[in-house]
Amino acid sequence: QVQLVESGGGLVQPGGSLRLSCAASGFTFSSYSMSWYRQAPGKERELVASITSAGGTKTYADSVKGRFTISRDNVKNTVSLQMNSLKPEDTAVYYCKAVRWLALAVQDYWGQGIQVTVSS
Repeated sequence: QVQLVESGGGLVQPGGSLRLSCAASGFTFSSYSMSWYRQAPGKERELVASITSAGGTKTYADSVKGRFTISRDNVKNTVSLQMNSLKPEDTAVYYCKAVRWLALAVQDYWGQGIQVTVSS
């Protein structure tokens, strides 16, 4: 079955770094664009970063540009999010998402989410 399993979250001080990873299985990973979303308490889920299936194009939310870097490994079926210069407002549950666009539908899968807390 399809699985997206996030890891690498936790508690970090402001200005620190974390690296999130998402391990995918059960589908053809290299055919899917991959994204990281986050949801803070009381807020809507927002897109943080995306990377196309071959890794050629990356996009970022304005709030994380220059601090976060998304990458993928289509051999290991993983996508990562390197987060530097973390701020308290980066505190959220982070989700990994896989998506591909078919002729008449969108096919997507979500991970279960992982907590990132930025606090002193």
